[in-house]
Amino acid sequence: MTLTLFKHGKLYGEWATKGDSVIVQNGIIQAIGQARELELQLSGKEYDTVDWEDAYVLPGLTDSHMHLSMHGMKLAMLDFTSATSKEEMLDMLRKRVAVTPPGEWILGLNWNENAFIPVEIPTLSELDAITDQHPVYLTRTCFHTFLANSEAFRRAGIGENTPDPASGAYGRNADGQLNGLIYEEASTAFTSVQPEPDYSVKKDAIRRACLDALRLGLTAAHTEDLRFLGSVDTMQRIYRELREEGIAFRTHQLIYHPFMEEARAQGLRAGDGNEWFKIGAVKMFADGAIGGRTALLSAPYSDAPHTSGMAIQPQPELNQMVAAVRAAGFPVAVHAIGDGAAHMILTAMEAHALTEESGLPDRLIHGQVLTADLVKRMAKLPLIADIQPRFVASDFPWVLDRVGEERTEYLYAWKKLLSAGIPCAGGSDAPIEPLDPFLGMHAAVTRTKPGETHEGYLPDEKLDIHEAIHLFTIGSAVAAGEADERGAMAVGKAADFTVIDRDLSERPQALLDVKARMTVVNGMVAYRA
Repeated sequence: MTLTLFKHGKLYGEWATKGDSVIVQNGIIQAIGQARELELQLSGKEYDTVDWEDAYVLPGLTDSHMHLSMHGMKLAMLDFTSATSKEEMLDMLRKRVAVTPPGEWILGLNWNENAFIPVEIPTLSELDAITDQHPVYLTRTCFHTFLANSEAFRRAGIGENTPDPASGAYGRNADGQLNGLIYEEASTAFTSVQPEPDYSVKKDAIRRACLDALRLGLTAAHTEDLRFLGSVDTMQRIYRELREEGIAFRTHQLIYHPFMEEARAQGLRAGDGNEWFKIGAVKMFADGAIGGRTALLSAPYSDAPHTSGMAIQPQPELNQMVAAVRAAGFPVAVHAIGDGAAHMILTAMEAHALTEESGLPDRLIHGQVLTADLVKRMAKLPLIADIQPRFVASDFPWVLDRVGEERTEYLYAWKKLLSAGIPCAGGSDAPIEPLDPFLGMHAAVTRTKPGETHEGYLPDEKLDIHEAIHLFTIGSAVAAGEADERGAMAVGKAADFTVIDRDLSERPQALLDVKARMTVVNGMVAYRA
């Protein structure tokens, strides 16, 4: 039996004035108190000691919504996060073209025209001018809009006369000519002709992401990887092998809807697994994203009155999908950004109630544009609001032009969700946003971008620091059906600790500079700075 004394830490919460040390046995907290008294309890026993050296100790942080596979790929891809103009983005592309053999795909991600001065998206002709020897496929920061050059369109078999798919679209100029933009599931034609990563590439991506998460102080993540990994078998094998190789990181796996039958055929149900790897809800999409105006609103966009966005499937089909998930014994986790999409999925949830045998709550993921009525309906259902506070820093102020003043009362309304009694879990949606949980907390507490000093965007929705920490601890544990096992520093709960270099209660701006000094998972030091 592994017995460890973790001592000399500044503990978070109720233990701040009661203790500085923790006894852990076999991954479970056995006692909390002062170092001297715990050392007396351990007299005559063999145990290891880990000195926290007066660092600040939080319950282990968990990201409730991200994509480990794509975050791992991002770390090795052309990443436009830092680009501040169209010209800078194109220059980054030129440099990648210069070192890429002709004929190979060039993949990039995280471009965001709303961060460019002026606000401009590269055109098809500008991409073609850089290369006609490489297919270029660039993913917007929302992962719902894409940009490609003519060679990529040629390989995808998409021409001027190709009709739009049912759940997507090809962007066109006023004269009807393709403009290089691709929306939602129209992207399938492009991804299906890209080379399939082999097993080692997939495993390396997950490894990179897990190690990066531990470096940032995360002890666990709720992730959806099947669109990249390609099978439930591959997903299980990779995470099993990484654990056997010594990576101590917990994952809660959402099952992308097209893979539900494979999971069901293997006898898997929500909640199955062990302390390192568990099966979660079935992931579905109800709409797209606000940036590309594909999030489904109940009324037209204020800055584009010709569209209200896009439903990924009509209501009857969504109802049928939820009914099938219920029949398989799973909860659902549904991407719904616009109020139109939230109405659709709540209608489906109400029509097909979650049963106790599902084991876990449903999730409404994102919920960025809501209404008072939708919040009331959410509060009556056994669901979690799976929110991403960092979206505030990325989407304001331009999102105000998209939705208009009349929809701001319930815009990124995290405080109202909590006040309504709706359990909320906090995630990053990495690689769309930075994986760093403290950046998410900063956005939740200040409602500003880093460096801004105003009172915040819609400041009534600010959370206090304890509410922000709650999102990434107890909130995430509730979402995974693990509130009795982890999420708080208490005897009998899992020994997961995020050990950091500063006091989060001093000032909100400190959140921007936090560094993890140690990450402890299941009683093991998984990362040490």
